[in-house]
Amino acid sequence: MSARFSLQKRIDSYLVERHRLGFELRSRSTLLASFAHYVAAVNHRGPLTTELMADWARQDKWHRGTPPTWAARLAIVRHFARYLKQFEPDTEIPEEPIFGPERARVAPHIFHEEEVVALLAAARRLGPTGSLRPATYETLFGLMASTGLRISEAIHLRDADVDLKRGMLIVRQTKFAKSRQLPIHASTVAALARYRRQRERQVATNPDISFLVSSRGQRLGQPLGERQAQRIFNTLRDSLGWVNRGAHAAPRLHDLRHTFAVRRMMLWHAEGTDIDQMMLALSTYMGHAEIFYTYWYLTAVPELMAVAGARFERFADIAGDGNE
Repeated sequence: MSARFSLQKRIDSYLVERHRLGFELRSRSTLLASFAHYVAAVNHRGPLTTELMADWARQDKWHRGTPPTWAARLAIVRHFARYLKQFEPDTEIPEEPIFGPERARVAPHIFHEEEVVALLAAARRLGPTGSLRPATYETLFGLMASTGLRISEAIHLRDADVDLKRGMLIVRQTKFAKSRQLPIHASTVAALARYRRQRERQVATNPDISFLVSSRGQRLGQPLGERQAQRIFNTLRDSLGWVNRGAHAAPRLHDLRHTFAVRRMMLWHAEGTDIDQMMLALSTYMGHAEIFYTYWYLTAVPELMAVAGARFERFADIAGDGNE
């Protein structure tokens, strides 16, 4: 690879392919353009090398000078190098431990069904009597558990984004600047319709009103606040006395989203569905920027690691029988 133009063409092709799969890649595009510029600036000739990529990774313009930052930058180029190797066989693929591991995600708390039921029941008991508040939090927690929405996505839903006739949510311009439509289960439709009726008895409705609203004083009808939702969840969690099964200090509201993904994969496994064939659909549904964020569950969550282990044992048994 001798010219920046040639390298940039390969980068553009890589980004087009990734975008075709549904990924929003703006930050990746910026970093890879920076890498192409660096390669040209140092007058590199020939195949891309690990040393070249590592040197670029250290050129962090914010000068944080920390190995985790370098590792994250190197990971971007490593993914591109794997793609490039099919066209440029002499391309080197950097080993992951050069700067140590990237900042790792840790295993979440995967809720048991009875824990979700208990959480919703506790939300219904919130005061004050006659307030919309209990229904709002029961609906929020139930919606996250049944759709895998991020908390920010749930509280930013407008009333017009909740199409109960079609059983569809419109999630607009989310974490990775992507909008998506999510089909929802009939039981979720019924719960959302019930909440809408309760809300309309207390708050004037228009298409731009937030679907989930605050019910306190002058904030009646205003969008629900994320910090307030986190605080209510933490209070209910502590009152329910769950045993923490995740690697964080305690179960988190965001773990409802993780639970949705894991339960969906486990259901596919129980039905005999090829999970690999469904991963892109799940990744798109959840709004993941990269499909490896979806595959992460298979290696980080004990419930799914057990499923993968069982599948491997059956494969090994079949292979062993064939060799006897």
